[in-house]
Amino acid sequence: MKNFKLFSSIILLSLLFVNCKSEKKTVDFKKLTQNYFDDKNALNPLDATLNGQNQYNDQLQLEMTDSYRKKQGEFFSKYENQLSEIDRENLSEEEKNSFDIIKWEVEIGKNLLKQNANLMPIHQFWGTHLTMAQFAAGESAQPFKTEKDYKNFLTRMDIYSVWLDSAVVYMKKGIEKGVVLPKSLTEKVIPQFEEMITPKVEDNLFYTTIKSMPKSFSEAQKKQLTDEYAAMISEKLMPRYKKMADFLKSEYLPKSRTTSGIGSIPNGNELYKVYVKQWTTTEMSPEEIHNLGLKEVARLKSEMEKVKSEVGFKGTLKEFFNYVRNKPELKPFKKPEEVTANFEKYYQTIKPNVDKLFSLQPKTAFQIKRTEAFREKTASAEYVQGAADGSRPGTFYVPIPDVKEYNYYADEDLFLHEAIPGHHFQISLQQENKLLPDFRKFNWFGAYGEGWALYTESLGKELGLYKDPYQYFGMLSSEMHRAIRLVVDTGMHAKGWTREQAIQYSLDNEAESEASIISEVERYMAIPGQALSYKVGQLKIIELRERAQKAMGSKFDIKKFHQMVLESGVMPLALLENKIDNWIKTSK
Repeated sequence: MKNFKLFSSIILLSLLFVNCKSEKKTVDFKKLTQNYFDDKNALNPLDATLNGQNQYNDQLQLEMTDSYRKKQGEFFSKYENQLSEIDRENLSEEEKNSFDIIKWEVEIGKNLLKQNANLMPIHQFWGTHLTMAQFAAGESAQPFKTEKDYKNFLTRMDIYSVWLDSAVVYMKKGIEKGVVLPKSLTEKVIPQFEEMITPKVEDNLFYTTIKSMPKSFSEAQKKQLTDEYAAMISEKLMPRYKKMADFLKSEYLPKSRTTSGIGSIPNGNELYKVYVKQWTTTEMSPEEIHNLGLKEVARLKSEMEKVKSEVGFKGTLKEFFNYVRNKPELKPFKKPEEVTANFEKYYQTIKPNVDKLFSLQPKTAFQIKRTEAFREKTASAEYVQGAADGSRPGTFYVPIPDVKEYNYYADEDLFLHEAIPGHHFQISLQQENKLLPDFRKFNWFGAYGEGWALYTESLGKELGLYKDPYQYFGMLSSEMHRAIRLVVDTGMHAKGWTREQAIQYSLDNEAESEASIISEVERYMAIPGQALSYKVGQLKIIELRERAQKAMGSKFDIKKFHQMVLESGVMPLALLENKIDNWIKTSK
């Protein structure tokens, strides 16, 4: 009897063990990806709002704080553990991509948490203080249609007042540890806070949407919201903006660093390596990227020399840059509508040729618009994605602050990059793909996304453009701009270059204005590594196309290649390479 009991216990334990093992294999991976998306949105509510996930519109992250970073660490550990319970080999090909993307994001996230970049929570290029200002203007992703919408942003402003206090606390810690912004960036940030301090509440940017409340609101609703917004701005926001501006001027600016690159702060070289991996999604070292940049700059200079000869210009390449910048024939427009009409003309030119290169095309509607007046003077041309449900078209915005000075020599190239078949195709197809989990529909990897857009610039001749040598020179100039980024970003952050060296190198090798170049170089100083993503991604896609053409010979189909690159949305470049290699193998 004792033996029977022992035998029964062994059987029971064996069954439990088998159940545990089978349970491990039947973890609902689809549910895991949905939970991952929800948890990511809860951690990053501003991004959630930008992606149309409106249940987070009253929330705000205090991303620099120790408590927030602890939550991030718990998030990464949670999904690292859950992935370890998944048998990857039992997943479909697209699920394997999702598995690998989550694994990659968790790994890079954990590496970033080991760094101390949270002690520099603000800079002039992007960030919470700039996103909140954009949302406050009522022209961005934060909706202002219902009373609940207005209350949501009121709550968000309240948390934002705490965010401003927290930023000061952590910047003071940064001063103690020598983790501070360069002086030239601090000087750019100060006016961003000072401009938010207005003598009258009614003139404050955060009051903007009160002036345009929906007509459906009752007088009582309007009065209550007006009073609440006025109190929030005058009692909480403006005093903290003043505190921040005073702190930046009196305490932070004197302690800001005189160096340009992040390599000069404690542990800065390690931090830069993490950023390089994050933005390029590769294992390339800063040294490799720097040398690649030098090689690309030399190649593109040689191509530019050919165009200079073709148009009969006798001076140096640098003189040709100035000639192109100021050539009256390249500034033909008298009305802003003529600029947008010219982009429409490009659109009509490429339409029939797009079908020859792309079988997979988005359903999302597309439009070309002039950038709004309130941000036109400082804005770049950009693409703003359409709504995933098709309710809002994808929009290519063009700033035209001074139409008489508008030079269109690079506009064909610009249209291909920002609009079709660049960002509009890539982002729309990603959002429309019902086979992708939500976290991938709204995901972003710059090396893939910007790499794709830069790759599409090289399709101009196949699409019926670049017949004018100046437009082809515009394409070369845009590509040169991205090649220069490889040199100056790694130069400043890994090789100790100064801001002035980076500016001079850019002036010597491209046709951009000095003001534009200064702004660009300071952008690289603010977000180390981001500028590397464009060229690294473009060169990888070109490499994969050439590899497929060589391996497949007459069987190579450009439409199929573009489908393979686009259909799964953004991913680290190694995953894209695996995808294309598998396609080549199965096709052969």
